[in-house]
Amino acid sequence: MSFAVSPEPWDAEDGVRLRAMQRAELDARYGSDDHEPGSAPSAGDITLFLVARNHEGAAVACGALRRLDAASAEIKRMFVLPGHRGSGAATAVLRSLEAEAARLGLTELKLETGTAQPDAIRFYEREGYRLIDNFGPYAGAPLSVCYARTLA
Repeated sequence: MSFAVSPEPWDAEDGVRLRAMQRAELDARYGSDDHEPGSAPSAGDITLFLVARNHEGAAVACGALRRLDAASAEIKRMFVLPGHRGSGAATAVLRSLEAEAARLGLTELKLETGTAQPDAIRFYEREGYRLIDNFGPYAGAPLSVCYARTLA
């Protein structure tokens, strides 16, 4: 299945809906809403927010970049609707984030996922991300697992 992946405003309705669904899923997995070390991403600090749409135009996945420094950014708010997992939507969003990061001159992408997200861990490892020490606000966070990938 193919997806149209394009930038959208952080506060656009479909993005807000997808991110709310992600937070609800994570709250359920972790048993609380206190599972994200550091500051939550916002319109003020997100460099790019992407939404993937299926052939009918429905928003089915999203992801964002938050710049860390001149050479790197963090992937934030990767989410795919449960009914579209395994369809290639996550890979389409991830590859688009990587392409945009390279276009911006970034050389590394980092991300944080959690111990209660084995599906995300498998996905990032399959996509070439390597386990790294927890960075920034995730250092010492027992539920956090961090990954990075050097961009070509």
